[in-house]
Amino acid sequence: MTFSAISALSPLDGRYAAKLSTLRPLTSELGYMHRRVQVEVAWFIALSDAGFAEFKPLSPGARTYLLGLVKNFSEADGEAIKAIEKTTNHDVKAVEYWIKSKFEARPELEKAGEFVHFACTSEDINNTSHALQLRSARDVVILPLLDKVVLKLRDMAHAYADVPMLSRTHGQTASPTTVGKEIANVVVRLQAACDRIASVKILAKMNGAVGNYNAHLSAWPDFDWEAFSKKVVETPEPLGLGLNFQPYSIQIEPHDYMAELFDAVARTNTILIDFSRDVWGYVSLGYFKQKLRDGEVGSSTMPHKVNPIDFENAEGNLGLANALLKHLSEKLPISRWQRDLTDSTVLRNIGVATGYAALAYQSLMAGLNKLEINEAAIAADLDTSWEVLAEPIQTVMRRFGLPQPYEQLKKFTRGEAMTRELMQGFIAGLAIPDTEKQRLLDMTPGSYTGKAAELARRV
Repeated sequence: MTFSAISALSPLDGRYAAKLSTLRPLTSELGYMHRRVQVEVAWFIALSDAGFAEFKPLSPGARTYLLGLVKNFSEADGEAIKAIEKTTNHDVKAVEYWIKSKFEARPELEKAGEFVHFACTSEDINNTSHALQLRSARDVVILPLLDKVVLKLRDMAHAYADVPMLSRTHGQTASPTTVGKEIANVVVRLQAACDRIASVKILAKMNGAVGNYNAHLSAWPDFDWEAFSKKVVETPEPLGLGLNFQPYSIQIEPHDYMAELFDAVARTNTILIDFSRDVWGYVSLGYFKQKLRDGEVGSSTMPHKVNPIDFENAEGNLGLANALLKHLSEKLPISRWQRDLTDSTVLRNIGVATGYAALAYQSLMAGLNKLEINEAAIAADLDTSWEVLAEPIQTVMRRFGLPQPYEQLKKFTRGEAMTRELMQGFIAGLAIPDTEKQRLLDMTPGSYTGKAAELARRV
């Protein structure tokens, strides 16, 4: 079978491939190779500047050429590395050999060729590459998509701040709110969740086979390799990696920061699953309508249907993302003794986990952009729910010391169909000051929203 979008094993590279074109160069195997080349080049250039008599500082031309290998890295370069890997059966060694092959006919670089991958274990290259991939995926794809969702929801919270809406606690009619306030609740949760994602420090180590600089010190015993490694890791790109230095590790970086990051993204996704389900329910109640698109079909047999498919797709893909993210966060911090290989194969699924999340955020945005509020349906629901005024009535009764206010309202309203006339008749018979009685008489389910509108506008 010839590989194509419809023969792809994963829908991320098949049905949804076009929606993930920004993420793919960052977290694919090609992206992984690219970052490995970047790390090897940064380490190589830094070694030339370390002051070793055996490796003099590289010329400006050589530096420009090396940085060009990173900047101009292409799919053809990735294929060339894969071809070398067929012989080495080792992907990091294939990268090393590919870089050295680029030194041919360049005497300055050929002479220094054995300083490529000098004193490095594969994990020095891999952990830094994964860190670069994760930082890019977070900063270039995940957070910008989430920012769009937050901004859209903030606009909706402000636009619908004053639109009263019946609440439903335990699925039953409850004290009214506003549409904007309910959306504002989600905005606040998402803002905090995004801050947690953004605050995770992306760590990297470059300290040798078991984290002790053994090989480094065997070559130059008096050199401060820890300070040198820290400088390479923390120096901004392109000459360094611009990451946060991890001073203690076994052969692998412990991956605790990865678990923290994946958990933060998963918690964010859980908030969005909650929201997607709520919006689905509001569409079902008729509180929101969906904009129609010519030619779109909601059912193969029921012509009238306009399904909330974007929110359903978002919910499904958020669940898939979380299943992977939670496994990553639980598995990656665990390694037998100084190293086992279980993390390596799992880490190759970073793009899959973040891909499902990115796909979900796009589906959610598509759904939000289709929504149109149906104020008439919301108002009609409120107008048949006068029983919700039992709360303010009994609260005012408590204020003025009337006997058993809760019990009176419970007996009057519970299980009964309430109307304006019944509620106002009850209020008229209360022994409370006339001004307070009139205030209650003027109250409707639609006006009993507390500070909801203010809170929504303030978000």
